[in-house]
Amino acid sequence: MGDTSFRFAYDPYVIQATEIYYIVFGALTLLGGIVAYARVKSLPSLLLGGLLGIALIGAGLLLFNGQTNNLKVGLILGLLATAGLAGLFIPKVMINRAAPHVILMAVLSAIGMVLTLIAFTGK
Repeated sequence: MGDTSFRFAYDPYVIQATEIYYIVFGALTLLGGIVAYARVKSLPSLLLGGLLGIALIGAGLLLFNGQTNNLKVGLILGLLATAGLAGLFIPKVMINRAAPHVILMAVLSAIGMVLTLIAFTGK
């Protein structure tokens, strides 16, 4: 039987771009959660912004390490976090007129998912 394990080939420039994106997007998400809580006392925004922001920053730091196992874990964590944010913000944009910050988060989430998938495929 042949080896059926996942072959992880990556472009270091794409990984580096993804790493920077995760850290910056994570910081914006974390800051957004804090600001939402400060303005309207939204505890869900604080919790989700904090959790997903820290997850994205953690994913970026795992990519920074550069070891193959850390790259896989970092990309999976980043994909889960961006998918969670996309699942939250994209429907809000599609259903009704959304505030500019909601549109920004939807677009940044979609970009993060695409960038992660590009990093996974190495193309």
